Amino acid sequence: MKKQQGSEFFTAIVAVPFGAVGIRSEAGLLRELVYLPPHFAEKDAADAVAALAAEQIVRYCRDADFRFDLPLAPAGSAFQQRVWDAIAAIPRGQVRTYGQVARHIGSAARAVGQACGANWYPLVVPCHRVTAAGGLGGFANHADAAGFHLGVKRWLLDHEGVAAY
Repeated sequence: MKKQQGSEFFTAIVAVPFGAVGIRSEAGLLRELVYLPPHFAEKDAADAVAALAAEQIVRYCRDADFRFDLPLAPAGSAFQQRVWDAIAAIPRGQVRTYGQVARHIGSAARAVGQACGANWYPLVVPCHRVTAAGGLGGFANHADAAGFHLGVKRWLLDHEGVAAY
């Protein structure tokens, strides 16, 4: 049930400089964050976790050094979790290539890219900090250089002080 796009699917939608972020929470846990284009209207939080996530997303957009502290629902395979842990360790203002992350965890670059695309918690697990060896790479399972998702990745990297993309 990942990556649905109707506003009714989300327990909150928060406007951000690059569009919006859909928040899905359930049973006191954050279940998913989804990058949404700007035509999605804001939606007030339906519960305390969604309100907390919305507040922290806004704080991050104001201050790239903000650190998320949200109750995340368990997600992903053991391999995906290893990739996400490696990504979460990349400091703000830095990037790693898919290959560098793969070497760090003893895997292949393509598998790392697939795990990045399967990330349920973008921003919290900053997969935008992982790039291709020769450029920006894909983002959220999208690779269209002029597309919305790569625009989000560019904004996030610029916001964090990585302006080379």
